[in-house]
Amino acid sequence: MREFLRRLLTGVVYVILLLSAVFLSSDAFDFLFMVFGLACLYEFKKLVGLRGYHLFAAYLGMWWLFIYIIRDAVLINILMFLSITVNITMIYFLFTRKKFYRAYEKFVIGLFYIGGGCIFLTMIPYKDDDFAKLLIMGIFILIWVNDSFAYLVGKFMGRRKLFPSVSPKKTIEGTLGGLVFTLVAAYILSQYEPILKPAEWIILAAVIVSMGSIGDLIESKLKRLAGVKDSGAILPGHGGMLDRLDSLIFAAPFAYLVLNIFTYVS
Repeated sequence: MREFLRRLLTGVVYVILLLSAVFLSSDAFDFLFMVFGLACLYEFKKLVGLRGYHLFAAYLGMWWLFIYIIRDAVLINILMFLSITVNITMIYFLFTRKKFYRAYEKFVIGLFYIGGGCIFLTMIPYKDDDFAKLLIMGIFILIWVNDSFAYLVGKFMGRRKLFPSVSPKKTIEGTLGGLVFTLVAAYILSQYEPILKPAEWIILAAVIVSMGSIGDLIESKLKRLAGVKDSGAILPGHGGMLDRLDSLIFAAPFAYLVLNIFTYVS
């Protein structure tokens, strides 16, 4: 009971902080996820044993360029291509026994897997310099719905393990249950946020859930290889910041790609 209350209190504080940043101003939202990115990179460095501070410097430099300076679509698409390419490499890493031995591999993965993910997560709400609060909140809600119902369905109906060598508690039933409830939530959101059509909300939800689930498994494998339960201890009862944001960070470049496709085909 004590552990449940601690998790609940931490979760409430996290949600309030997130909502406050989103609805206070776009600058507050940008700053919050810049800080979250630094926290995730710190935890990633510990998991893979990367020394030095050059990864932080590269991330902050890339953040400043792409959030405040660069507006050229070609350069943004290059960053998106690099981030998605690194993420695909991480999917390969998930299904093999490959480990990262070289410092430059860890640096590139950290910069584009985590740094790129945080940057695109911050870019998603912006359309023609307007800050779409409800769009980014909708994406957060989809992730929360998926996490909550995947846990509940898995707890009460889960029988078959999804990927026992990496995450023993996740089940196929829980994963499918989370997806179904998230698609329903996406349709409901489409009735309140017309920036996307109902079909687009549902497609976006499917991409976020599928890529987010893979991102969660990838982080689980990183922790397993490092021999730790959590990526950190910054969130009492929840582990580290990377534990909380792993799904969003991995899914963000794919979600950004899908949203751009919607723009061009609409």
